[in-house]
Amino acid sequence: MGMLLFVVGVVLMALAIAASIALHEIGHLVPAKLFGVRVPQYMIGFGKTVFSRRRGETEYGIKAIPLGGYISMIGMYPPARGARRPGRLAEIFDEARRADNERITAADEGRLFYQLPVHRRIVIMLGGPLMNLLIGTVCTAILIMGFGSQQPTTTVSEISQCVKKVEAQQEQDSPQSCTAKDRQAPAAQAGLKPGDVITSFNGERVGSWDELTDAIKSRADQRTELTVERDGREQRLTLTPIKTARPIFNDLTGQYEKNADGSLKTEEVGFVGVSPTTELTPGQAQDVLPTVGQNLQQIGATVIKLPARVYGVAETLATNGQRSADSPVSVVGVGRVAGEIAATDRIDLHAKTASLVSLVASMNLMLFVFNLIPLLPLDGGHVVGALWEGVRRTVARLFGRRDPGPFDPVRLLPLTWIVAGSFMLMSLILIVADVVKPITLF
Repeated sequence: MGMLLFVVGVVLMALAIAASIALHEIGHLVPAKLFGVRVPQYMIGFGKTVFSRRRGETEYGIKAIPLGGYISMIGMYPPARGARRPGRLAEIFDEARRADNERITAADEGRLFYQLPVHRRIVIMLGGPLMNLLIGTVCTAILIMGFGSQQPTTTVSEISQCVKKVEAQQEQDSPQSCTAKDRQAPAAQAGLKPGDVITSFNGERVGSWDELTDAIKSRADQRTELTVERDGREQRLTLTPIKTARPIFNDLTGQYEKNADGSLKTEEVGFVGVSPTTELTPGQAQDVLPTVGQNLQQIGATVIKLPARVYGVAETLATNGQRSADSPVSVVGVGRVAGEIAATDRIDLHAKTASLVSLVASMNLMLFVFNLIPLLPLDGGHVVGALWEGVRRTVARLFGRRDPGPFDPVRLLPLTWIVAGSFMLMSLILIVADVVKPITLF
């Protein structure tokens, strides 16, 4: 049964990925057709065509390698300007233009992509990423208002038996064992137990886990009374939070802050050694956009560090090391995570569904940010190119100079190949890692 559920989870995520890609390309297709550009192909995947059907002037189909998709628009490359320079690179440029021009017919005049006004080209190229943003936002709204988000409660989940040094907590995936040299944690010393509900601390009612955390941090080395509810009865306990160096958690990035040498940033605060339980708590409509914004900030910070993090995964593969639980994953890894969520018996169906919706939301927000990277062949590269054209033409008009012409992606083909090759290499590394050293949740 477990394997069957795993397969169901993988299939569901594969369908969600395919739907996200399809809708991304529709985000390009619809404005392109509205603006009159001829679109010969709308394809999901790359490589050999598995299935296709022609409707009007567009062929719609599915290809063998499901790692993306594309629409083919007529007139992506403008005619060359100026005298042709000799050399192999010029020959490659000419071949790219020739391949593009061979598809152009007399009826396409005025319908070529490069002939559109700058703002219309930007709308077409932003249509795909914005579709991913819409999907991510809708899924986030479903999570927040339908399922709720996991929020810490004042109910104790775990008790630390000792106080570990901060260095021992870096990149840890499981609790460290206590030794005779370690100091006993105040919560364990006071007799707190998993399942206790902390109702007051230092004489003040506790309304949330954040309130309790702030109160504990401010009471370092001070004897403090707290009230807990245990087995339906109220009990009073006394403890003294220990002043110790604790890692600083950044809510924007969702990670612990680090110094330049890679060590954790710390602050001297009170510590007692308790962890909270979490529960799904429904939110309000006004919580959706701030949550999406926060997630985009976290994703943006992750994308900036993506090459370095993929290099770390490659290093782990080469040295047969331990893969970090927060390392990036490929579509294979996302599928495995979805399968594991579906197959586990540690959470109920409600939580499983919420987790899968969360995966789809995160994936689409990642696609939104990733596609806005201002490099060709990504959508962001085309947007920057169109903006650059607009600036050059505006300056030329203001100073009475000759029209510099449309943005020419052909001149950036070498950079485009480097960027595309880099992304393909990173994808390959992550796919291998997700097969050989997969990340597991449970």
